[in-house]
Amino acid sequence: MNIRRVLTNFLLVLVSFILQTTVFRVLDFGDTAPNLLMIIVASSGFIKGDKSGLVMGFFSGLLVDIFFGTYIGFFALIYMYIGFIVGKFHEVFFSQNIAIPIVFITIADFLFGFICYVLMFLFRTKFDIGYYMMNVILPEMVYTALIAIFFYPFILYLNNRIDEREQRSAKKFV
Repeated sequence: MNIRRVLTNFLLVLVSFILQTTVFRVLDFGDTAPNLLMIIVASSGFIKGDKSGLVMGFFSGLLVDIFFGTYIGFFALIYMYIGFIVGKFHEVFFSQNIAIPIVFITIADFLFGFICYVLMFLFRTKFDIGYYMMNVILPEMVYTALIAIFFYPFILYLNNRIDEREQRSAKKFV
C-alpha cells in the first residue's frame, strides 16, 4: 500500500463524513439521511478485501465516535466488523459489476441499523422494533442504496486509477 492510496482513502472518508453530516442532513427525506461512510466501508471491503474493509471501517467508525458517539469505539467496532465481513466476499464476486456491490452495501446498511437497534435500544428494554424498522432502518437503507448507485462507481474509479499507477510504478523498477 502506497502513500497515494492512504491519502486518497483518508480524504474519501473525511469528505464523505462531511457530506453525510452537512449536505445530506439538509437533503434528508423524512428525517433520514444516507450513510455515506457505510458505502465507503462496504465498497472498500468489496473492492480491496477484508483488511481494507476492516481498516476503513475502523477509521470511519472512529470518526463517528469522536463526533457523535457516547462511547469511543462503539461505532468503530460495528463499521470494522461490517467492513471485514463484506471484504470476505472480495474473492468470490467481481467488483466491476455494479449490482452485486449495491446489494452488499444495502445489506451492510441494514445490518448496521439492526445492530445499532439491538445494542442501543433493545438492551434498554425499548422493544418497538416495528417502528424502528419502518421509520429508521428501511428508509435509510433505501436512501443509502440510491446514493450508492452513483457513489460506488466513483469509488471504483478511484481505486482503479490508484491500481494503474501502482502497476506503472512497479514496472519502472523491474
